[in-house]
Amino acid sequence: MPDQVRHDEKRETRLHMTDKPTLDQWAAAAEKEVKGKDLTWRTPEGIDVKPLYTAEDVKTDPGLPGFAPFTRGVRASMFTGRPWTIRQYAGFSTAEESNAFYRRNLAAGQKGLSVAFDLATHRGYDSDHPRVVGDVGKAGVAIDSVEDMKILFDGIPLDQMSVSMTMNGAVIPILAFFIVAGEEQGVARSLLDGTIQNDILKEFMVRNTYIYPPEPSMRIISDIFGYTSREMPKFNSISISGYHMQEAGATQVQELAFTIADGIEYVKYGVASGLDIDKFAGRLSFFFAIGMNFFMEAAKLRAARVLWHRAMTKLGAQSERSKMLRTHCQTSGVSLTEQDPYNNVIRTTIEAMAAMLGGTQSLHTNALDEAIALPTDFSARIARNTQIIIQEETGMCNVVDPLGGSYYVEALTQELVDKAQAIIDRVEAEGGMAKAVAAGWPKAMIEEAAAARQARVDRGDDVIVGVNKYRLKDEDLLETLEVDNTKVREAQVARINKVKASRDEAACQAALGALRKAAAAPQSIETNLLAHAVDAARARATLGEISAAMEEAFDRYATVPTPVKGVYAAPYKDDGRWQQVVDGVKAVERRLGRAPKLLIAKMGQDGHDRGANVIASAFGDMGFDVVSGPLFQTPEETVVLALESGVDAVGASSLAAGHKTLIPELIRGLKEAGRSDIKVIAGGVIPPQDYDYLRDAGVQGIYGPGSNVVECAADVLRLLGHNMPPLEDAA
Repeated sequence: MPDQVRHDEKRETRLHMTDKPTLDQWAAAAEKEVKGKDLTWRTPEGIDVKPLYTAEDVKTDPGLPGFAPFTRGVRASMFTGRPWTIRQYAGFSTAEESNAFYRRNLAAGQKGLSVAFDLATHRGYDSDHPRVVGDVGKAGVAIDSVEDMKILFDGIPLDQMSVSMTMNGAVIPILAFFIVAGEEQGVARSLLDGTIQNDILKEFMVRNTYIYPPEPSMRIISDIFGYTSREMPKFNSISISGYHMQEAGATQVQELAFTIADGIEYVKYGVASGLDIDKFAGRLSFFFAIGMNFFMEAAKLRAARVLWHRAMTKLGAQSERSKMLRTHCQTSGVSLTEQDPYNNVIRTTIEAMAAMLGGTQSLHTNALDEAIALPTDFSARIARNTQIIIQEETGMCNVVDPLGGSYYVEALTQELVDKAQAIIDRVEAEGGMAKAVAAGWPKAMIEEAAAARQARVDRGDDVIVGVNKYRLKDEDLLETLEVDNTKVREAQVARINKVKASRDEAACQAALGALRKAAAAPQSIETNLLAHAVDAARARATLGEISAAMEEAFDRYATVPTPVKGVYAAPYKDDGRWQQVVDGVKAVERRLGRAPKLLIAKMGQDGHDRGANVIASAFGDMGFDVVSGPLFQTPEETVVLALESGVDAVGASSLAAGHKTLIPELIRGLKEAGRSDIKVIAGGVIPPQDYDYLRDAGVQGIYGPGSNVVECAADVLRLLGHNMPPLEDAA
């Protein structure tokens, strides 16, 4: 023992004698190991991430959870007291099928409902409208009346279940249906618990499922604030959404800044309509995307809480609840890949952990097959169990804010706060988010980021495992869920006809007339649009009728995309494959006497336009003459535009499963017009199982998720008759 004691004393003395290594010594050691390689990483947000962070990089005290500015969480106990709500976003086909799906999920451990509506519903059309033939029931559940809403929640007690509804354009009729469905279930509106998204500014920037112009759309939001603050104290009147911004290509700084700026604008409108800020601000919630930059996403949620507390203090809120940012999160859809799809389970798990460590209040985890289709029961179970396993097996919920105090995370949080605040300051200096959206610069900024990201992926600068690196030689087909659109639409039309035949027509028309009159009148408690829509819903007015009544006063809004220029091309300055395509475009131009001309078509009611805009930008940079068609076209309108524009090819972008209905109609229309020479190509979310169907219909090129845009352009040149060699042969 004495020898051992002497040995330990010598070791302790030796440790005390050793100087603490300095940062210079660390830098020298790292330099020796990597031999001059620069270890700093510049993120797409423009943040230079160092390879080592120390206490010197932490400039602010993050405080404690449950206390302002809530950097470390909105509750003192966070998940040690109660874990986040597992809330899976789902809905498809009919109300009956969605209801059965919800009940199975709730029995398996899901804690809250999050309803996905189909695109016809989003855009304010009943299922029998001719513009939505290919959309009914495809990307969500079709809801045409109170009867559909009652079926959707049959056997699900609305006084015990938190319900989130992702709805913006047709938010008035959908919320009215929900209120009346609750009443007829015996649940007073004061007991209804949940959230309506109700975030229209985001729609004008990225998702595009708007109906009315910006100004009346903002009135709708403040009318919902007023009604819910008076009548529905448990209900969150808005979910201010950054999710769709990141999905559209925004960097995390852009998503953070524009989401907070949207929230500021909504609060200002609420106050301007006569509401006390502390009467409604505490019921606002947020919705963020969680992508694959793990620490950035965790830091983003922490930064969001700091920024919102700062903004609400500046706006005059007195209640700490008004200054407390509460958020739902969803794992990224664009990070999911069609190729080697079981990798998506890993991606979703990583993203779910980032959301949890960032302090979310509820979470949806995407299913492994959602890059190409709606989730099956099999894939939804894996996605749901991802959250349950994190909660139940990992011990991650046993510590409040386990990343708090991390030198890197604290420094990154502050960097995000500073960069996002700079954008917010610009928005405020230019008159607020509504004016910024009208000016178009936030949308352009996001589209530039999307084009730059696509170029990095196509060049292999950003690695996506299974797509541009470690690609499988052969891919097995994944079993996916397919909705019979024709069958669903027929069932919905039959129910609409039954509702209209059995209602008191005079009472219904009187309620719609009152709503029409209120929409045309100045905003007041007496002309509250939601209150009048509730009356119309009770009288069994349909969603399309309620929307049309307001449209008479407000009009319907429409825009044409404007692709960004030069962003996709920038990284390809000295790239041989790129130059080969550019030379090919010039060769076709010499042969035709003009540049090859491509129409990018968005048919149906799908407003997600990231893919279409990236293709338009990239092909334009390569020298194609690109015509960007308006959103929400019918096949017939696309045929007319193709003929008027004199295009050589039409690129149909599909993200919402309407390709099997809409694209064959387009091809038939071109043939009937005597222009079967115009090539039709298809891109977007198209399951490989559908490729043969589309080829048989006459589609000549199909480019699914993960397709390299430069290679797609080379293929289009071949379709146009140019002898284009394989790009691998390029110098």
